[in-house]
Amino acid sequence: MMRSRLFGAALLAVAGGAAAWAQIPPGDLLVDFEAFTTGPAGAACDPGLTGGGGPVDWQIVADATAPAGANVLTELSGDRTGSRFPLCLFPGFSAANVEVAVAFRPVAGTVDQAAGLIVRAVDPDNYYIARANALEANVRLYKVENGLRTQLAGTSIPIATGEWRTLGMRIVGDRVEVLLDGVVLFETTDQTFGAPGAVGVWTKADSLTHFDRFSALALP
Repeated sequence: MMRSRLFGAALLAVAGGAAAWAQIPPGDLLVDFEAFTTGPAGAACDPGLTGGGGPVDWQIVADATAPAGANVLTELSGDRTGSRFPLCLFPGFSAANVEVAVAFRPVAGTVDQAAGLIVRAVDPDNYYIARANALEANVRLYKVENGLRTQLAGTSIPIATGEWRTLGMRIVGDRVEVLLDGVVLFETTDQTFGAPGAVGVWTKADSLTHFDRFSALALP
């Protein structure tokens, strides 16, 4: 079984503004959103959408409970379309073998309360996604290929609304591990996407989820 290296790894924090992306060494990325002002999140990540529904509305907002400073990333549109998956990809980073993690807090949502991590993204319709869901009490791994989502693995586990957790994913070659709070929940294999791609975060439908302390580590 692969072991997690990202939890506890020291990564370089973004020092300020969009220009700071150029200062990040190849392979290391840590974003706590403190460098960005509250409001539209376009300076922090590139918003996108898989599926239907209205436009996405990614914002930087304040959350006094956040683990890495007051600012967090969230999607505020509240669109209840069930086949709607807002995502936000982080610029300046691309890897095939990678370990990613993000702190998340499900806040509200009647259709869903989901938090996701994306790796090997080709575009908003093609990527791998690990997703935790407070309403369904589970964590699952999917591939999204040409906009169609297929479950690859998953497990049932309580995810409480209002509580911060850390979701992680590690992918090397065709092997994928999904972690919660640093503990491996399950692993599987898939060969759909093998090339380097973008990393980011993801929600579903009317999920109001706060994200903080996103990190990515490129692996050999």
